[in-house]
Amino acid sequence: MALPDNNKVMRSTKDFLTTAASLAATAVVARTVINDLVPYELRDYILSGINYLRSRSSSHDLIIVIEEKDGYTPNHVYQAAMAYLSSKPSSSMRRIKVRKHDEDKNLVVSLDQGEEMIDVFEGIEFKWCLVCSQQESSNKDNGLGMLAESRSFELSFKKKHKDTALNVYVPWILDWWKAFQDQDKTLKLYMNEGDCWCPINLHHPATFETLAMDPDLKRSVMDDLARFVKRKDYYKRIGKAWKRGYLLYGPPGTGKSSLIAAMANFLKFDIYDLELTEVNWNSSLRRLLMGTSNKSIIVVEDIDCSVQLPNRDTSDNSNDEKVTLSGLLNFVDGLWSSCGEERIIVFTTNYKEKLDLALLRPGRMDMHIHMGYCSPSAFRILASNYHNIDDHPLFEEIETLIKEVEITPAAIAEELMRSDDVDVALQGLVDCLQHLKLEVNKPKSGVDDVDKAEVKDVDSTQNESQQDG
Repeated sequence: MALPDNNKVMRSTKDFLTTAASLAATAVVARTVINDLVPYELRDYILSGINYLRSRSSSHDLIIVIEEKDGYTPNHVYQAAMAYLSSKPSSSMRRIKVRKHDEDKNLVVSLDQGEEMIDVFEGIEFKWCLVCSQQESSNKDNGLGMLAESRSFELSFKKKHKDTALNVYVPWILDWWKAFQDQDKTLKLYMNEGDCWCPINLHHPATFETLAMDPDLKRSVMDDLARFVKRKDYYKRIGKAWKRGYLLYGPPGTGKSSLIAAMANFLKFDIYDLELTEVNWNSSLRRLLMGTSNKSIIVVEDIDCSVQLPNRDTSDNSNDEKVTLSGLLNFVDGLWSSCGEERIIVFTTNYKEKLDLALLRPGRMDMHIHMGYCSPSAFRILASNYHNIDDHPLFEEIETLIKEVEITPAAIAEELMRSDDVDVALQGLVDCLQHLKLEVNKPKSGVDDVDKAEVKDVDSTQNESQQDG
């Protein structure tokens, strides 16, 4: 057997090393050019595409694509994967995103777009890659030619592990995510921008224990909420969507927003604060509804003055695509409202009489809750909240005055916050209530006196005329 020519071997090795060095240099130059000349946003998508092609050519021969949304509905597998991967950063990651909010105990680490992460489960290697792309949207709400970001995870592995991935690994991640949410869930407050929801952490401290509200009414609301979340099978049996509507009405400062926060903390539900003035079309309203999660509270505050809703019977065809009363009713109680479970819809208003009766019927607003002026029992809750006291010599006088005037819990809370000294704060509240009582009982001397003076002048003129005659 002939031995290989050493010169040929050395030339081949030299050619290989030269080619490799040339490719490496080209890669360095390309990366430098990209970093220096290409805008940051575009650079991320180019690098994401490079990583995407690299993952395609890797030794993993099966890829599962997990998109962020399924149509307009959030994909729970994507959400679970994002939370899971953020909980265990890997040494295989070269580029990560880090954030921290005031309430976070530790840094929150997550994948950056185009980055890869290796996870080993039951001895099997699974590679995750976050892929971001931009797609042109032809939606009339956003305008033709607008670019929308699309995000997805690509999970790659050996084809022989397909059953393990689909039947064991991914379901395990979903179970982990559910347990994680139940154990340490930070509630979210969402606001709408266009067709999308933008979240922030919700840390409103209101609870039913601290809520200045009539005790019997408070207990009634709590019982209704507790009964609602236990009736999944009941709603299915009677053929109704698993949702419930609440109308909170009453003067400003009576605690409507605090009640909503207390409901969220009681149920551990996220809040979606729907600003109707930001919604231009009925179709946008439907997409926003589809974007809400189960176990959530959808809130429309000040429904009487949010937007001018064209009547369902209007003959003006120019409003066919605008947000209409019919569109809002379908949002609350139409077919679209059944695309989800365990949702609560809350409307608030200062003037219930201004609302269309179609919004108020049972099935849309099932429970009407009047948030009235402060009562003696509500005052005692406020005194306990602000000064940690259950009784005081001034309580009897304050409660008597509260029965004689109309004052909101917010106004009483403001008086109680004026001093850390209990005696000073309560005396200030007494003075405030006495002033209100004087205003209520004060005779209406202005217009009445003018009217009497005019009548007297008329009588005098008539008497003078009779005497002259």
